[in-house]
Parts: sequence; structure tokens; C-alpha cells
Amino acid sequence: MVKLQLLIKAELENVTELVPASDDFEYFFQVQCNSCHEIHPKVVALNRIEERELSSSRGAANFIWRCGVCKRESSATFDSSPPKPYSEENGGFAPLLIIECRGLEFIGFDPRGIWKCKGTESGTLFPEVDLSEGEWTEYDEKSTLPVNISNIESKWVRA
Repeated sequence: MVKLQLLIKAELENVTELVPASDDFEYFFQVQCNSCHEIHPKVVALNRIEERELSSSRGAANFIWRCGVCKRESSATFDSSPPKPYSEENGGFAPLLIIECRGLEFIGFDPRGIWKCKGTESGTLFPEVDLSEGEWTEYDEKSTLPVNISNIESKWVRA
């Protein structure tokens, strides 16, 4: 078992507190088998709310995966703490979430999906920030400023 922490970094213009918009947010990760080191060719989706029963033991996990090469079953479970909002005050990479992995590791992150953030000056809530294209641009009418999120990066570290 290994605990991995996902760190993110982004350029935020006139917004702060970037975080997934809901508890049932679909996270998209690149996964690698710890047994044969095969990297799955597609990104996989995980959800903090959904749990599946493990076939080889009692218990459940948010993600269960059988490697296509060595056929070993692996699993991953989100840490119970909610995702941490990102702001540029973090000064670079900052933790978003922690996942406990058994038999696999996540090696990539695709930020697609609906996020939310707040206007820095106005406090305006932007509840539907779509990062599917890798960036987002809008206008904050309260502060009369453009708002933007771009250059999203991520990395995994041991927690």
C-alpha cells in the first residue's frame, strides 16, 4: 500500500480557491501497474462517492482495476479529507488530494470536468468552470475584471 498525493499548479487571474465543483466529481488519471509496470493506454475515471466491492477480500474501494498484461487486481481509495482549494498564494505546486493505492500507482492527471472558484476582488462564485480545454476565461462583472485559469500542471508525490 502506498499513499499518493496529487499536487496541482495553475496560473490564476483574478480568481482563487480552485477546487472540483462537487463531491461526485470525476477525476481522470493515468494508471500504472506496480507488478509489471505496464501503463494503461487510456485515462481512468475515479469518483470519491462511488465504491465497489473487492473480489479477493472483504472491503471496498473507489477504484478497482485489473491489469491487462499481468491480470493482477489492484485498487485505490480516496483519503477521507475533501480536496483542498488551490490559490496562487500557494506559490507553486500545492496538494489537492490523497489516494491510497494497492498494486497500482497514478502517474498522470487530466483536469477535465467542472470546477469552481471565486473572484479574488469580488468574491463572486464561478460554479461551472469547465477545464476540459485546459483553460478557462470569463468576466467578473462585480469587479469588472477578466478572470482566467491556464497552464494547469500536476505531479504525484508520496504522501
